[in-house]
Amino acid sequence: MKTSSQDKIEAYRAKGWWDDRTLHALFDQVAAEVPSRLALVDASNRSDIAFGPPRRLDYASVDSEARRIAEALFVAGVKQGDCVLVQLPNIVELVLLYIAASRLGAIISPVPMQYGRHELAMIAGVVQPKAFVSLTQFKGDNVAAAHRPALAEEVVALAFGPDVTGDIRAIDTLASDGALAREAAAYIDGIRHSGNDILTVCWTSGTTGRPKGVPRSHNHWFNQSYSVEDAVKPQDGDVLLNPFPFVNMAAISGFLFVWLFARGTLVLHHPFDLALMLKQMVVENVTYTIAPPAVLNMLIGQKDLLAAHDLSKLRTICSGSAPLSPWMVKGFKDVLGVDIINTFGSNEGIALVSSGADVPDPEHRALYFPRFGVAGLTWSNRIAERTETKLVDPVTGEVVDAPGRPGELCIRGPNVFDGYLNSPEDNAAAFDHEGFFRTGDMLEIVDAGDPPRFYRFVGRCKDIINRGGMKISPEELDNILVSHPKIKEAATFSEPDKILGERVCLAAVAKPGQDLVLADITGLLKEKDVAIFKWPERLVLVESLPRNPLGKVVRGELKRLYAGSPS
Repeated sequence: MKTSSQDKIEAYRAKGWWDDRTLHALFDQVAAEVPSRLALVDASNRSDIAFGPPRRLDYASVDSEARRIAEALFVAGVKQGDCVLVQLPNIVELVLLYIAASRLGAIISPVPMQYGRHELAMIAGVVQPKAFVSLTQFKGDNVAAAHRPALAEEVVALAFGPDVTGDIRAIDTLASDGALAREAAAYIDGIRHSGNDILTVCWTSGTTGRPKGVPRSHNHWFNQSYSVEDAVKPQDGDVLLNPFPFVNMAAISGFLFVWLFARGTLVLHHPFDLALMLKQMVVENVTYTIAPPAVLNMLIGQKDLLAAHDLSKLRTICSGSAPLSPWMVKGFKDVLGVDIINTFGSNEGIALVSSGADVPDPEHRALYFPRFGVAGLTWSNRIAERTETKLVDPVTGEVVDAPGRPGELCIRGPNVFDGYLNSPEDNAAAFDHEGFFRTGDMLEIVDAGDPPRFYRFVGRCKDIINRGGMKISPEELDNILVSHPKIKEAATFSEPDKILGERVCLAAVAKPGQDLVLADITGLLKEKDVAIFKWPERLVLVESLPRNPLGKVVRGELKRLYAGSPS
């Protein structure tokens, strides 16, 4: 599958920004150079959440196992251009699967472990996967078997782990037949790859109430990852600790590609456990990681905890998804000598990065982002000259070029996706007449410097709820909850949360004579197997929902009236 137009391909090739490199070609280069170097490391708690003991693989072993998985996918019927829907935690098999899919020319569509049959059925309806890959043991549950009913019969179900039963096939045994393995290897060797082939379809919630697929090619991901590489400046053999699920931009551009740029060791972590993360950082001599702002705030506020762990190898931490605290960024530099890099990214292609090189003042770095892609401004990060950004008044459509006036961030460049999968209506609204993607994020130009060099994030013009980095569509929940027999009307909204950034609330109008409580809401969502992180944590009973003249619910008014202070 390719989504980029030939005109775009030729234009970016002429600039030297796109070529025919692929993820697996980059891996092959590294594996040939340092075959015996440690490549992948499981978390020590692997056996508690999945199957088997923790694994430690060198590059030669990763190469061998990834080839075997690619052959197994072929034997299962997956060919170049087919999509593989994947639901795996952060264990080495997931990274192996990325490399295997790239080698086979297949598209990997990863989804969070929290997703249930409800979300999988919607996603499968859009992406039409050839195969589904999961595991037989995750926190005591057979996820592969539990989620198989969400998929059409023609979708091949595959699993890692023991006790594979029913119509689910074990990946470990698929390529055991020598003749089939040779046939698969011959097919794979004959594939002609392009950097414009789609590598992933990740998922983002939209205001339409359904998940939207974000196809991205190898070229998209390379350019997105360069923005991280230039900020982090990885050194040969660095050790990277990834605590984020390999399902979106944070992990793919923040770790998967940077791991290979560094010819380093990738240490995996799942689920998030601060005590275990600190232990891993010490034991594995971690040099780079990514952490949520709330975790970093807590850590720098507990200097005794930091002092109890030898973090002397740690150089850099990236953070984002919520505004950073200036005192925290400065504190990490003063106490540990660690640079905090402020990142503002998205699956679609936002790549604003505040590094020490471009924003040397730690307190400014917490609040400001370089105005990448603006004429007359130069930066150390190569993505700055490749991307274009502008702020646009969402009401008038005028370009905002003066400080202090918020505008919607619009972006264009070789890291920006070409459009949502099979969603022409969404794409018509998502791009302007010049081909800029309208991000839905409101920023303003900061009145500092001549000319002003920085942006500052001020809010979102979309209603997406960001709960600890997991994006939740209010419309999706509304569409489910109005089916409850006790509910007349319902609207989901967010309220602040000190740890997660935002949490989900529900305003509902009960039908006459009905007593509606939160347990009624969560019961319905449990019955429909909706991911738990989407469940409302608070119910507000109202007589009516605030609506605009066109009858649309005004969620901002719900927040103003009912959202509590951070808890």
